[in-house]
Parts: sequence; structure tokens; C-alpha cells
Amino acid sequence: MLKSAVAALACCLAAPAVADGIAIEVTGVANGTVVIDLFEDVAPKHAERIMTLAEQGQYDGVVFHRVIDGFMAQTGDVEFGKMGQDMRMAGRGGSSLPDLPAEFSDVPYDRGVVGMARSQNPNSANSQFFIMFDEGYFLNGQYTVVGQVTQGMDVVDAIKRGEGRNGAVLGEPDMMKTVSVVK
Repeated sequence: MLKSAVAALACCLAAPAVADGIAIEVTGVANGTVVIDLFEDVAPKHAERIMTLAEQGQYDGVVFHRVIDGFMAQTGDVEFGKMGQDMRMAGRGGSSLPDLPAEFSDVPYDRGVVGMARSQNPNSANSQFFIMFDEGYFLNGQYTVVGQVTQGMDVVDAIKRGEGRNGAVLGEPDMMKTVSVVK
């Protein structure tokens, strides 16, 4: 009991304030809108990457290719994850920009936290990110935290779930119709 209370308090104390009020607005997800505040004070290179790709329209039409109930929903493969492409490759690509060095922090992986996906190499994050359905503290210090859902968590909860251990979404996955930067 005390351990969970301490963890809950640590979560609240560690949550960063959004430095410049930069966020992305994602429309068309499960027929709704999600707003994600980016933590450019915690992960400046990763926040900048998401803003750049959003401003270029790279995220528009990208699917949630890996969705694991009780864990997270992953999207952002601008190379192979666009609706209408062969979804067997979704999740294997990135952008034409170079991979990013890890920007690990003490921000915990709580519900609604957004992290950058990567391969086994900690310095391999590029364009893909994931949104936590629930806490996942085993990710703390292992993956870069880049933001937090501030509006539309009910929309995130409605994203079509995948199957099996890897959470591959079969059939027609949910997608990010448009992603724009808001200040």
C-alpha cells in the first residue's frame, strides 16, 4: 500500500511542465481527436522530430500498427505505415531523417504518457511513438518520454486492439487522419 502511494506521488512530482505549450493535435483516431503536449524541456530532440514530421504532413494517414490491450498503442511509421500500403511492413520503418540519441528522463510511464519507439539500440528512435493505456514502469529509463495526452484519452482507449503478443492489428487499423502542431 505504501509502495503504491509513493509511486503515485513520484509520478505527480516527476511530470514535467510543458515549456512552450507545444502540442500536436491528432484527428481521425477512432473517430475522435487526441491532443498530446510535447515535453521539449525533457526530450528536445524527440519533441522537435515529432513537430517537424507533423509540420511536413508525414504523420497524416499513418496507422496504429501495434496495439496491445492494457499496455500501449504504437504508430508513427511514416515509411511503411500509411493507410493503403502493405501493412505487413508497418512498424519496420522510420523517416528519411537520422535516428536520434536517447533522451532518458525520470518521467514515469503512466497512463497517457507518450514514448518514442526504438529497436534494441537505445539510440535508434526515429518517427514512431506509442501512447500508454496503463502504467508501464518497466519502461522507465529505457525509452524516451516525449509527451503526455492532455485531451482525448477516451479516444485513445477506443483504438482498435491488435492480436497476439506483438499486438499486430489485423484488418483495417485505426489511423491518424491528420496531425498538426498547435501552440
